[in-house]
Amino acid sequence: MGREGFARRVPAVSRETLDRLEAYLALLARWQRAINLVGPSTLADPWRRHLLDSAQLAGHWPEGGRVLVDLGSGAGLPGLILAAMAAPEAHLVESDQRKAAFLREAARALGVAVQVHACRIEAAPPIRADAVSARALAALPQLLSYAERFIGPGTRCLFLKGRNAEAELTDAREHWMMRARVLPSMSAEDGRIILLDEVTRAGRS
Repeated sequence: MGREGFARRVPAVSRETLDRLEAYLALLARWQRAINLVGPSTLADPWRRHLLDSAQLAGHWPEGGRVLVDLGSGAGLPGLILAAMAAPEAHLVESDQRKAAFLREAARALGVAVQVHACRIEAAPPIRADAVSARALAALPQLLSYAERFIGPGTRCLFLKGRNAEAELTDAREHWMMRARVLPSMSAEDGRIILLDEVTRAGRS
């Protein structure tokens, strides 16, 4: 999939945003030579593997939501893409200082104003988020423990997962209460999107 294929799958995206996404991919390829931002094989099909994978979450952005917290941002997927397409205010949490430097440079390439928190998730300020996102960070029970400090009434969790999504959800329900949906991914046959609302620890009102 290239730029045109992406535009067909995400028809609401503007030409200006497509130009910025193209600039982001060029920057990603340059930085990838120095630090491992994404799996090297995925750069053979970045519009699908990275941009479409992230952009599909914009269709599930909570109505009226403003603030995104993206956990373990890495190359900014999905956080930077959501900042370009849906989130008026985005906070990217990434403990690796080199990846945090890439995020700041990539945000300029995308023309989005984000706050990069170059620290462990536990050390990030307790921002009240309208949406919390993550990709390939941790199994869902651990992921919810990371996300808990950012979740309030009305927060939606947008998590990109693989084929084990249902099993992870079953494990998470041992300690968490939530309203959950598991949707197929637009970008990978074995990919899943986990959407969570009304997340609270079991036994906590």
